Amino acid sequence: MHEHDPHAENDGAGTGAPGHHGHGGLGHDHGGAHGPGGAASHVRLLIAFSITALVFLAELVTGLVSGSLALLTDAGHMAADVIGLGMAVFAANIVRRPRTDTHTWGWARVEVLVAGAQATLLMMVGLYGVYEGISRLFHPAEVHSQGVLVVGIVGLLANIVSALVLFGARDGSLNLRAAFLEVMADGLGSVAVIISAIIVWSTGWEYADSLAGLLIAIVIVPRAWALLRRVYGILVEEAPPELDLREIIEHIEGIDQVMAVHDVHLTRVGSSLPVLSAHVTLRNHCFHDGSTLEILTRIQDCLKEHFPLAIEHTTIQFDSVRGAQEETLKHGQ
Repeated sequence: MHEHDPHAENDGAGTGAPGHHGHGGLGHDHGGAHGPGGAASHVRLLIAFSITALVFLAELVTGLVSGSLALLTDAGHMAADVIGLGMAVFAANIVRRPRTDTHTWGWARVEVLVAGAQATLLMMVGLYGVYEGISRLFHPAEVHSQGVLVVGIVGLLANIVSALVLFGARDGSLNLRAAFLEVMADGLGSVAVIISAIIVWSTGWEYADSLAGLLIAIVIVPRAWALLRRVYGILVEEAPPELDLREIIEHIEGIDQVMAVHDVHLTRVGSSLPVLSAHVTLRNHCFHDGSTLEILTRIQDCLKEHFPLAIEHTTIQFDSVRGAQEETLKHGQ
């Protein structure tokens, strides 16, 4: 049996005060108005969604009328963005809901699923653009460049406004990061559309439009892949890339009276909710002189302050040397 301090397990997701012990109740809210799903972020997403939807309609109609692949590819990109931003608005509302008996982590994972859906849509648009762009290099279509140029300029201005709206909150969550990157990629797409339209208009070289469409698609695919990889990492509970598990263990083991750290698990529920659990072996006298609470507080402060991503939600179990030895024998280590 372990010598287990009843104060040794602590949920730091709430106030983080030293006097707050136990695993906490359902009153802890992992979203909240100030978190990734906050009201300010919701408004930013709504503004970006409205602007992107209007530009998408303009690009789609003009692309169909003019026959521009660059504009149609960018319209397809923006269609994915409209759907993605719509889902992001939905997720921003959902993650603000409080925890319940059936959703004990709240709704933090929703923004990860939405970001995955956005990335999948972007990947599909990008792959289609690559296919169509290569096809049109062999069979270029006639392009009405004047209308393409006007819509391209309007799209670029709209992208700049949307990017400025989202810029301040881009690191707030995976959802907001995905939305900001989409808007930035849209801006690059609009630049490509403008340049190709000018070339076609001034020289009549219609391959420029096909090359611009292909370029936009090539930009989309690796960005969508990177976002999908990040979503996958969260869903399979990989350790956050910003955190080094070895470094975390070394920091904890460097605290006075800590002899060893084992059975460590580091993952995250949402993009900004890292979770750590660990068994920490203390010297035997700590369980009799009342120092365990002080050590627990020092460990929690270390995890909150010393790393690029603050680890506020922790479960620490203290073991005595004897208990740790019994655990090792039990698992045949």
